[in-house]
Amino acid sequence: MTYPPPLAELIELFELLPESERRENLINYADAAASCVRKEGETFDLEDVRKDEECTDTVGVFLRVDGDGKAHFAVELGPKVQTLTKAMTAILCRGLNGSTPQDILNVPADFVPRIIGAELVRLRSQTVYYVLSRMKTAVRMLLDRRRTADALSQ
Repeated sequence: MTYPPPLAELIELFELLPESERRENLINYADAAASCVRKEGETFDLEDVRKDEECTDTVGVFLRVDGDGKAHFAVELGPKVQTLTKAMTAILCRGLNGSTPQDILNVPADFVPRIIGAELVRLRSQTVYYVLSRMKTAVRMLLDRRRTADALSQ
């Protein structure tokens, strides 16, 4: 499977790191999650803000597809969201922004253990896949809305 190039670079980076450096980098990415929020004046095609049972706080996923068909995400996390979820948010925003919606839907979740390590996946199995699942859901929702609008306009 080929991943969007920015995501592939992140996977390769994390795979090369020893466990202690991997965890340190995950903490750094968690701190960077704040940079994934909406910027003032930005508009989005889809806004999906909710608190799900498998997450400790509200998560907002915002999706815009530009004129070139490239997806752009913003993600806003409530204050109780766990560190690992924050780290995956920053990694996914960096790794998926600029990809096509179909490329995002095609991304398998098998890369997650390659980034965070098998032990953390085992300990936090729901958490590590949550943001990827929400981003894919947002893409599906937007594509469904567009198909419906196209069908109604014909």
